[in-house]
Amino acid sequence: MGTLLGIAYRDGSRLPMREIDATRISLDAGVARDFRGQKRGPRQVTLLCAEKWHAACAELGIELPWTTRRANLLVNGLPIGAECVGRTLRVGTALLRITIETNPCGRMDEQYRGLKRALLPDWRGGACCEVLEDGDIAVGDPVQFIN
Repeated sequence: MGTLLGIAYRDGSRLPMREIDATRISLDAGVARDFRGQKRGPRQVTLLCAEKWHAACAELGIELPWTTRRANLLVNGLPIGAECVGRTLRVGTALLRITIETNPCGRMDEQYRGLKRALLPDWRGGACCEVLEDGDIAVGDPVQFIN
């Protein structure tokens, strides 16, 4: 079992991430107020593993804020990789299905030179999820696979 360490959203493309302590995840909006979540499908919510983020930062020799990655959820204690595709996660009272790896894009190097390369191995860039069931989430909530 893991723990939800952070929640963030953005109002639009290229706009800064905004961290919040609690929110709602829904089929219609993904993470509430996040512009990308309004498009239903395999990339509705993005999830980043704290341990893998720290490994990428260690490779670069710098500790960057997790929101630099531009993901919605930061979790620890839960290894996410290719073997997790299709599995369902309970985050707070919401259900998410892991669909694909979040491939790092050129925007990462705009954030910090070399970040894209550091995020490439071992799903360090995180996972994309689709919302299966609406629910409320808050920092500190347990995160666990239910299948």
